[in-house]
Amino acid sequence: MPTAEHEHTPPQVRRQLITVPVQSGAVRTARLEVSDALTKFGIAADSSLAGAALLVASELVTNVVRHAAESSPTAGVGVTVGDGQLVIDVTDQSARLPALEGNAMGDGLRTVAELAAHYDGKVHVERARDGRGKMILVHFMLPDSDGG
Repeated sequence: MPTAEHEHTPPQVRRQLITVPVQSGAVRTARLEVSDALTKFGIAADSSLAGAALLVASELVTNVVRHAAESSPTAGVGVTVGDGQLVIDVTDQSARLPALEGNAMGDGLRTVAELAAHYDGKVHVERARDGRGKMILVHFMLPDSDGG
């Protein structure tokens, strides 16, 4: 069962963190939880931005299931809205860093990068603060019509 918590952030920034068990149904669960968070944060469910964010969350959680399940019993999925942007991040416990450029980049991450670029955003990866695992962050600039 997923868990959701709100991290302490400045009032103008809203963030929800969802923990999803890495098992069958993880992608569907993550999509539902991210959809709820987007709606709660004022991003219309039928907007193109919400569609892009949901596809990004799906691709990143799929990658955890495919490539990190052995070392990651759970995946963290974050949704942050503020300062004119939406950030979707996914954390796992695998030390393996994905290629984010060139021919080594997989099709899923290429799609993620293209979606971010469409919204003048970017994709980057950070090592986890505790040294175990990583976080992939996808930034989207908020269009005026999608809220923020």
